[in-house]
Amino acid sequence: MLLASGVNIPEISSGQYNTVYNLFSLSIAALGFTGIYLLLSQRRVLERYRNALVVSAMVCFIATYHYFRIFENFKASYVTPDKVASSKSVYMLTGIEFNEAYRYVDWFLTVPLLLVETIAVLALARSVAKPLLAKLVFASALMIGLGYPGEVATSDGTRLLWGALSTIPFIYLLYVLFVEVSKSLDRQPAEVRSTVGKLRIMLVGLWGVYPIAYLFPVFGGSFAGASGFVARQAGYSLADIFAKAAFGLVIFKIARIKSEVDDPSYSENLSDAAPVPA
Repeated sequence: MLLASGVNIPEISSGQYNTVYNLFSLSIAALGFTGIYLLLSQRRVLERYRNALVVSAMVCFIATYHYFRIFENFKASYVTPDKVASSKSVYMLTGIEFNEAYRYVDWFLTVPLLLVETIAVLALARSVAKPLLAKLVFASALMIGLGYPGEVATSDGTRLLWGALSTIPFIYLLYVLFVEVSKSLDRQPAEVRSTVGKLRIMLVGLWGVYPIAYLFPVFGGSFAGASGFVARQAGYSLADIFAKAAFGLVIFKIARIKSEVDDPSYSENLSDAAPVPA
């Protein structure tokens, strides 16, 4: 079932095209400018927390690059039958296929880095952080690798099979993260515990959007064909904005609060510091 699978939708309406077009544009702006903000904000936190901000910025920049590629690929994949027509009511698939692999390459790079920034800002002991990251990075790579064959499958059965296999490391990943973040709460400053608690909810809630969007073509009805294609791109794009850009800002907030708690004079010195020359 070509349309049910959501692969290479042959035709989308002008409204659907504009929706996806604007979502990709929004993603580029949100991720790109958040990355710049995080990179320029390093001196506002203590040195021990700056790696978390650098990694957060890297996540945003990698995602921005891939959204540029997705954006250009989308524009090349769908055009009107008459490119010079004044009324563009229908966009047809060209010989250039819309390539979902860009997303999976992006996730293969950014998901492990998201895990690194999370562990970095919690400032766990090296003996705890190193084996924890090894488990998390392996599970994230396995999750993404198993999900891709289902993403490009042309049948619902194949999509469900690979989706189920990908869910195993996904659940393990969320479990380990939730447990370890929960354990770290007692070691966090009182001022930051509430934010760290929200961080774990963000991890579970935002990451849960991806498998739901992945299953849209299987749901059928309004989630099949062109409507499903648009819904899936919307789900993935909005999830990326929140899971990378918004999540990075929460990481910055935690690093900022912990810097002030670790060294109260740091905040005072920072506010009195002379501007850094351009």
